[in-house]
Amino acid sequence: MDTIFTHKTVLLNATVNALVARDFNAKEEWVHLPVPSAKVDGVFVDGTFGRGGHSRYLLSHLSESAKLFVFDKDPLAIQEAQRLQQQDQRVHIIHDGFSTMQEALKEHGIEKVQGILLDLGISSPQIDDASRGFSFMKEGPLDMRMDTTRGITAQEWLETADINEIKEVIKNYGEERFAFQIAKAIENRRKSSPLRTTLELAELVSATVRTREKGQHPATRTFQAIRIYLNEELEELSRTLASILNLLAPEGRMAIISFHSLEDRLVKQFIAKAVNPAAAISRHLPLRESEMPQALLKSFGKIVATKQEVEENPRSRSAVLRVAERTEVEQ
Repeated sequence: MDTIFTHKTVLLNATVNALVARDFNAKEEWVHLPVPSAKVDGVFVDGTFGRGGHSRYLLSHLSESAKLFVFDKDPLAIQEAQRLQQQDQRVHIIHDGFSTMQEALKEHGIEKVQGILLDLGISSPQIDDASRGFSFMKEGPLDMRMDTTRGITAQEWLETADINEIKEVIKNYGEERFAFQIAKAIENRRKSSPLRTTLELAELVSATVRTREKGQHPATRTFQAIRIYLNEELEELSRTLASILNLLAPEGRMAIISFHSLEDRLVKQFIAKAVNPAAAISRHLPLRESEMPQALLKSFGKIVATKQEVEENPRSRSAVLRVAERTEVEQ
């Protein structure tokens, strides 16, 4: 019997309503709005299909002539998307990372879209499936690849990377203050026997990190860092943000959910720069007001989970949703 892994979608109402509820611009209303009776037309993108929670709810808002392009690296996510596609022909599947969306959409004759959704990070089914190697709480192979058909595994990287590279990855991507000690412990361990399983790595890190953060496993930051690095998550996000301004039609919206400070900082800074591009220009340059660059985005700020949602879905505790709308100004 196949194991069934469940996934409770984070910030479901707020995210989808932010994309399609054009008559409501107050972010407080997005959290509780019902599905509108008038369906929305156009092309929308779910760049992180996962198990399809956001996509299914989004489809209930869309007209019969609308299109929804879904992207994911995970082969299991693509299988779930294919099941949805059999039920709904508005769904178009791209088995690739969301950073390819501009080129992929162009191949389908799509130049502009009305909405882009990204739910960053890792999904509950990926964590729950021990064979994927993402969880420090379950015994499994040290894999950690989002796309298991390509790239090197965490085990392969930990066997070959030098101590400085391991330290920098754990420090920069995990914001771990004991990065050097962890890297040194990994180097010492592989002299006798390589790390092969998630629990072996988790136990090694736990024995090395003496100061524990309240409510957090000592291996949390290390696992996060290795996963982000191997899957090039921050680099992919940076490339995608650069293409969003080109893809969004006027009044088109982007809705991005992040789960840790590195992701959220990239999104926040990108929106701020697009909202006020003139801030990057020296005030000493002799430019007229009409020559100053105009806003490319209108920001709606950030939304976090309600107390009730956090109680029902603890994973939403660290989620931050940022929403912005494309202006009519050409880039």
